[in-house]
Parts: sequence; C-alpha cells; structure tokens
Amino acid sequence: MITQTYQTQPSLVSRLINGIFAIKPIYNVAKHQARRMMITRAEKIGVPWRDNVNQLRSHDWETEKASLESNDLVYPNYYLGSIHAYEKGDLDWKAALEAESAAYTVHSTIWKDTDGISVNGDPKLRQAYHNVLKSQSSLHPQTILDLGCSVGMSTFALQKIYPQAKVTGLDLSPYHLSVAQYQTRKRQAKINWIHANATSTHLRDQSFDLVSSFLMFHEIPQITAKEILKEARRILRRGGYFAMMDMNPKSEAYSKMPPYIFTLLKSTEPLLDQYFTLDLTSALLEAGFTSPQITIISPRHRAIIAQVA
Repeated sequence: MITQTYQTQPSLVSRLINGIFAIKPIYNVAKHQARRMMITRAEKIGVPWRDNVNQLRSHDWETEKASLESNDLVYPNYYLGSIHAYEKGDLDWKAALEAESAAYTVHSTIWKDTDGISVNGDPKLRQAYHNVLKSQSSLHPQTILDLGCSVGMSTFALQKIYPQAKVTGLDLSPYHLSVAQYQTRKRQAKINWIHANATSTHLRDQSFDLVSSFLMFHEIPQITAKEILKEARRILRRGGYFAMMDMNPKSEAYSKMPPYIFTLLKSTEPLLDQYFTLDLTSALLEAGFTSPQITIISPRHRAIIAQVA
C-alpha cells in the first residue's frame, strides 16, 4: 500500500496561475487555446471529434433529457461555472456530445514516453483501474453504483467486468445522462440512470456492494468530496467497497509539467487546487472506511480502494 502526503496549500506555480486567471480576458484566451489544442490532437490521432458530434446532433436530445431529468434538483454553485472550457460547464449539450471524444483525446498522452500518443490510452487507463478492482479477491459485487458517471463510459466498463451485477449510473448533468441513456439502447444494455447529486442520492441505506467513481473528485470542492464519501458509506452494505480512480497529485508528470501546459490544464480544471490538497486517506477514515489501498496505475493517475469499516 502506498502512503501519500499532501500539501495543504497550492504550489507557488499554481498561485501565480490563479492570479493570472483572475484577469478574465486572459482566462478566456487560455480556455480557447486549450480547447483548440484538444480538437487538433484528437483528429491527428484518429478520433473524429467533429464527425462524432455531428452524428449525435441529429437525435432529439430534449425529449431524451425530459425522460430522466429531476426538475426539482437544485444545482450547487460550483456546478454552475465553467469547466473543461465549456462556459456552462456540464450543463451544456456541447459538453455532453463531445465527452467521449474528449476522453480518448485527453488520455492519449498518458503513456507517450513508452507507447507514443495513442487513442489506446483511454482503454488502457480503464483496464489498469479494473485490474486493481479485480485484485480484491473478496470483491464480487451484485449491486454497483457509478458516481459521476457522465456519458456512461465508466458505467458500461464496470458492467462488462461484472456482468452479473445490477449497475446504476448517477450524475448531476441531465445532458450527460441523456447521452448515456441513448447509448444504453444502442448497446442493448440494462443500466439504471439517475439524475441526482452524489452528496444526497436518496438511495436506500446499505443497498450497494461497490460504489465507484472515475475521474470525478478533481472536479469538486473539498467539502463536497467529504460529503460524497459519507454518502457512499451510508449506501454501502457491510463489507462493501468504495473505489475511485483519479489524478495523482504526487505524480512527477504534474510537478515537472511545463508551466505553459499546466496553465492550459488549470484553465479547464478550476477546482484542481482543492483536489491536489485534499487528504483523501483522512477523509475516507473520517467517513467510516478502513485505511485505503492506493495504487499508482499510470504516470498521472492512481486508484484508491477502501472497505466499509
């Protein structure tokens, strides 16, 4: 098991970038540049970003959204801001229709030093996470909840490795969930999609064997992260597991990242400092889990698994 220590304040470089981004025109330019780089890289490695979006646009998305949206849901303030270079964040059709192409593109550089820039980076990352899950010999979940499931890429992947399980995907964005639900019909899959806040799911106590989260925690405030861990503990059965995969704040890939690239990264991830300074081990223990197992699964990512105490 890896022990990681956490700095309680953002690094000097982060603080300097935060000061620069306080100037709105500079922040907007950085976001635009980050987005342009993403689309250019996507089409260089064979991800047909624009074609994918154009094909999806023909669907009746408003009707899809109406079939699952919880109209009385109140969005937290942090969720109403810009993220991933989308002005409306995840409450936006463009963000939802581009999500899968973006995932393949972002993850294409993870193993560039050994495998080059490749569209295979995303499936390799997911497989590395699943290998950690499967290494837990006592983990044979019958009920799985995927928190922050987005358009369902992580949810479909969980269903594939645990075909016997009843799988549920939960997300705060009805736009992303609409794409997930649409893809479910195309795949002829059976997944339950829930539009809800992960801090208050309204799901029954002790109703899941595994709660998983794939690349969600770096997008939320620290106080929200701690609330979600407590909610996960509430809905997990005795002996159940919480598992997550996300960026590794101690990775050399971030500490040695060129300032220009780090600036572009921060322009699309406004809550990165809060995640990088969050002591997840302490937060899990406080929420009622055992000391977590932390596994480095890529040059930039880690998997964390903890059992209900």
